Amino acid sequence: MMPGTRLNETLRRRPGWRIPFTGVLAASLVVAACLVSCSRGIAGKQVDAAGLKKPTAVRIARVELKQVRREVESVGSLFPYEEVTVSSEVEGKVEQVLADVGDRVSAGQPLVKVSPIELALTLDQQRASLQQVRARLGLADEKGDLQDVREAAEVKKAAADLDDAEQKYRRGKSLLDQGLLPRESFDETEARYKSARAAYDLAVQSVQHLRAQLQEYKVLLSLAEKKLSDSIIRAPFAGQIKERVVTQGQYLRVQTPVIIIVNVDPLRARLKVPEKMAGWIRVGQPVAIAVEAYPKERFSGKLWRINPSVDQQTRSFEAEALINNPSGLLKPGFFVKASIPSDKIEQGLFVPQSALQYSYGVYKVYVVEGTSLNEKEVKIGERPNEMVEIVDGLKEGDGVALPVNSVELRDGGAIEIVP
Repeated sequence: MMPGTRLNETLRRRPGWRIPFTGVLAASLVVAACLVSCSRGIAGKQVDAAGLKKPTAVRIARVELKQVRREVESVGSLFPYEEVTVSSEVEGKVEQVLADVGDRVSAGQPLVKVSPIELALTLDQQRASLQQVRARLGLADEKGDLQDVREAAEVKKAAADLDDAEQKYRRGKSLLDQGLLPRESFDETEARYKSARAAYDLAVQSVQHLRAQLQEYKVLLSLAEKKLSDSIIRAPFAGQIKERVVTQGQYLRVQTPVIIIVNVDPLRARLKVPEKMAGWIRVGQPVAIAVEAYPKERFSGKLWRINPSVDQQTRSFEAEALINNPSGLLKPGFFVKASIPSDKIEQGLFVPQSALQYSYGVYKVYVVEGTSLNEKEVKIGERPNEMVEIVDGLKEGDGVALPVNSVELRDGGAIEIVP
């Protein structure tokens, strides 16, 4: 029977005695609180006692001296291998937009079509002008050219007139010398001869001018054909559409941007490398990168270029790697963490990674000293094959504790060494 119940029963047996209900309830609560407090104190003493008496089971791993191939760890960003803003080379209204953002395009694929009506009319006009010059030169073959100006009809006519005038001039001079021709008649003959010779020279110059015009009209015709061809704006190389800045019906002028294309296979990874590692890397070395978007994936590539100068502010230099991206998972602008295996081989102290603990920005291990643990803060380096390099804090041969069954280790705690 509980103490509160026994007290109530005794009081009920006394004649003339009554206890208010509120008094009984208050007394019961006080007694219950005392019992709970006492039980908690006893249980706490039992837990503490158990924790002190039972040692923590651990395994021991020795700090080993091993050779390690140094790796250059770096960070940077991804950039497209090529990026171009495609612009219009002709003026006109956009008739059709054939590609949009995200589309994959091949080299030479049509992107935007400009209305070709005015350009086609200009081409016809240039073709007609060229035919006129050919007709004046007497050229039937569209691809032929006049090799000798004397073959032109205009020059032939002028040459015939000059020959006739020259013959009359010679006969007149002979008759004048014999006294058979008046001086006035000879002067007229001489004037006609000089006029015919000038007309011949003028005909030659005219044909030469027509030949020059023929070449000019050929160039203008080729230019008109090119402009008509440029009315279809094409992709300069294979890639993906990054941005479209033109719409159907928009009037374009020369050099108006229409579409931005990027080539994302491969990608450029521009990395910042500390200056002390300048002798560790060279062009052609393999590179492995990781990105936050795909934490379980690793992407490979090779060092492509190394900047010859060091940034005096950051004391680092830029190295550029080409990263293969056939699946298109990587995107320009991603932040990357890169690892570059170097040719530098050094010795270092290593312990299993399971011996390492991390808390509040500090790495620590527990060194076994007799039958207790001593917590030590360490600095780490490389992490090859489930091992971790200890740069500072331990020496070769030290024994570090490996927890068994995920038991939490404590500084100064008693331990039991298991195989």
